Amino acid sequence: MHAAAPPAFQAFQHAMARHLRDPHHTPRPPGVPARRMAVYNELLFNNLCGFLDSCFPVCRRLLGEPRWRRLNRAFYRDWPLHTPLQREIPREFTRYLAHHTVPRLPAWLPELAHYEWAELAVDLMEVTPPAHDPHGDLLQAPVLLNPAHMNLGYQWPVQRIGPAWRPRRPQPTQLLVWRDAADTVQFMQLNPVTARLLALLATEPLTGEAACRRIAAELQHPDPELLLAHGAALLEQLRAQGILLGTRT
Repeated sequence: MHAAAPPAFQAFQHAMARHLRDPHHTPRPPGVPARRMAVYNELLFNNLCGFLDSCFPVCRRLLGEPRWRRLNRAFYRDWPLHTPLQREIPREFTRYLAHHTVPRLPAWLPELAHYEWAELAVDLMEVTPPAHDPHGDLLQAPVLLNPAHMNLGYQWPVQRIGPAWRPRRPQPTQLLVWRDAADTVQFMQLNPVTARLLALLATEPLTGEAACRRIAAELQHPDPELLLAHGAALLEQLRAQGILLGTRT
């Protein structure tokens, strides 16, 4: 048996969607005036470009306007968008760059785009921290990490890329993006030990001492007590910056 043909209005919708995604190579649906279709094409594409332009200003500037618009068009044409939320468009763009081979793009562009998107992602995070003591003992009680954060590892130094400098070879980089008590998104480059400490605190309710001692064991540190002393100072610094909220209660 053959599957029933879709209703006429659904067939029209599919034909219109195919044309909107690729108006230069897909004919418009029968019966739709060319002038009206052109207006609709321009309206939708410009709307999408507006979201991409606002989220990825560095990527746009580095590629230049013609190349950037071609990339926008390729994303619009080739990537299946399944979310009705417009604020999700930038995230889908980063997924497109990460999973879709685009010829002649700089190798660092997907990671740069992800880094630019992270600011929006952290800014929009809807989080409610659990009950905690902002003045608790970070060494002796389970530490509460600010849930509005992203601990990011990249192969390129994305935070340095700009019109004045573009990397020639990878340079592994760890970055933290978080939202502070004033709802301002902040950025900080991390060393591997601090990145590991935050990763541990994000995955299980550890005291600061337990986390530091685990890292000392992983590093086979010759003087765990010295590392613990440095860790205590680091924990207090992270609390002052709003990266740690205090201790769980």
